Order: sequence, then C-alpha cells, then structure tokens
Amino acid sequence: MMNVNEPNDRYVEVRGLVKWFGTDRAVDDISFTVARGNFLTLLGPSGCGKTTTLMSIAGLHSIDAGSIRVGDIIYTSKSEGLFLPPEKRDIGMVFQSYAIWPHMTVAQNVAYPLEVRKYDRSEIGDRVAAVLRLVGLAEYADKLATNLSGGQQQRAALARAVVSRPRLLLFDEPLSNLDLKLREQMRVELKRIQNEVGITSIYVTHDQAEALVMSDDIIVMSKGRIQQQGGPHAIYARPANAYVSNFIGVANLLKGRVLRSTGDGRCDVEVASSGAPIELPCRLGEGVAVGEDTVVSVRPENVHAARENGSGHSLEGEVLEAIFLGNCVDCRVLWRDFEWKVLAHPRSRLRKGEKVYLRLDPEHTLALRP
Repeated sequence: MMNVNEPNDRYVEVRGLVKWFGTDRAVDDISFTVARGNFLTLLGPSGCGKTTTLMSIAGLHSIDAGSIRVGDIIYTSKSEGLFLPPEKRDIGMVFQSYAIWPHMTVAQNVAYPLEVRKYDRSEIGDRVAAVLRLVGLAEYADKLATNLSGGQQQRAALARAVVSRPRLLLFDEPLSNLDLKLREQMRVELKRIQNEVGITSIYVTHDQAEALVMSDDIIVMSKGRIQQQGGPHAIYARPANAYVSNFIGVANLLKGRVLRSTGDGRCDVEVASSGAPIELPCRLGEGVAVGEDTVVSVRPENVHAARENGSGHSLEGEVLEAIFLGNCVDCRVLWRDFEWKVLAHPRSRLRKGEKVYLRLDPEHTLALRP
C-alpha cells in the first residue's frame, strides 16, 4: 500500500483503466476523478462498463491496465504490481439486492461492520443509534430486517454502509428493485443522507432521472468508454455528441452538414430531408468543424409550435398527436418526413390534424458529433 499526495479535487483518481473478460474489452482505457465529498454517477445502458468500473474500484475485479487511487492510498496499480485487498479498502457498498441478513435485527445488521472492526460496545451503540436516526429507522431498531418494506430495507443497507464512516461509498443500482413512487422518494432521501454524512460516493445506474436528480457529476458511458463527464445541467443542455443527447432525456436528432461558421461558437447547418435542403442556425458543438457531417439536436421543450407563422424562419408541419399532460401538451408534429417531438404550453390547445409552424431557438439548437 503506497501513500501519495492527495489534491482535494482529485480525491478519487482512476487512470487508464482497462478490464477484459475473455475477448470482450469491458472497460476501454477510461480515466476520471472525483472531488472529495462529491456524488458521481456512472450512467449508461447494460453492458457499457459502469458496473465493471465500480467493482474494479471495490477490488472485486482485478484490472488489466491502469491505476485506482482513493485519498492518499493507491488501491490498484497494474504497472507497479500493487493490489489492495477489498477488505482493506475501507469502502461502504450498497447493492441492488439490499444484502440484509434475515436472522438479524435492523440494529444488528447495521452494527455488523463495527463489530468486525472490534469497536467498543458503547461506541457501536452510539453510532448505530445515530445512523438509524439519520435514515429514519430509529423506531425499527429491534425489528427483524425481513419485516421491513423494500424501501426500509434499502435504508438499513445504507445505514450499514455509512456507519463505519468509510473513505468511499459505492452504489450498484440500489433503487432498481423499488416501485416508481418509492424510487422517486428514495432518490431525494439518499442524496440528503449523502450530503449529511459527506462521504465521497460513486453511483451506478441506467436511469437518467436518478442521475440528473442526485449527482454532482455524471459520467455517461458507452461500450466501455466515457462519452462525457460533467454536471447534470451541462450534460443535459450541452451534450458532447448525439449519443449523449439521445441517452439523456429526449431529443429531436436530424442529420446534416456544417456549412459555415457564423462566429461566437455558432454555425449554419444544412439539413437534408425530403424536399429542398434547409439551413438551420445552431450552436457549434465540441469537435465539430465546418464541412463535416453533424447531428442537429433540439430538446422538445425548445421547439415552439404556433398556429400562425410569425417572424423569422419556421417549419410548417401537421400535428399527428397531442396528449394533454397538465403542465404541457406532448405533441408529435410531422414536417416533411421527420417527426418532431414538441412539448407545447397547455394554453396552446394544439389538436391532432392541425397545421402548425415550428420555430427553433438557435441558442438551444446544437450541432453535435454523430
């Protein structure tokens, strides 16, 4: 085990991580850092490498290249032949399956990590009582864990993970077994608890809503690689490429070609569709150059639909579907051979079969890497 200097903004540092399973390169040379106390989410579909990355940090997978450091301790370094066993990494883990021991009470489950570490009985009692209050389970301390609801069992699993005040918390899709309403409640509660205990956390999920609600920072992964890392607002509003735009939220995606730069990070894009090509003013995404193919991305809430053709450039279309959702009208509008997703104001009262004009805000119309 080697100690190193620890910059505060790089409390967790993963460098050049590679993991093979047979001929499958599950994690493909990824690097990232996590600041002390932050909540980072690894987000992506099944098979993208997010859980393999988490298990590598936990020491439950060996790695084929790279290094992992947490705080001032190197956990794994392939080039230096260093590997710290999982039980010595001082990590708290919360799993999808809760992993609650059915023969123990809630308090006994939570106390177990402290007993393994040979804490004094009085300190164990104080810590268990404090953490059960934190997660809202104080009144259930003497109940068998299996008598708890799913949400309560997950709270108990979280209490057990934080009671020893570990260096790092790891979460492997902990809310996926809960129903929708309980998941929404637990997102907020879990983030509140993490804020209160202040433990640096890495969270794995395929659920974009979880990532946006809970995270200080998000890493979007695909096929073992990092597509983008940033805060929730930046990931949603300024995706790095078409994959991220399509995976985070809903987006209208049109293929095109960058015709010219118009200065200040803006450009004109020629969009090919049935009929004559049109030009759309866009913001120029990172890594996209004049003359290159691009994908134009527009969020449904940034498409304005009106019955009247106002000033400026607009696209004439027909409403295929209009579903009233209370706070908005979820519409599908056919323009040429492209079906636009539009979130209209409820006062618009758009109806199926109507002719409408779509206007795009250039500030929120993005030319991205395909």
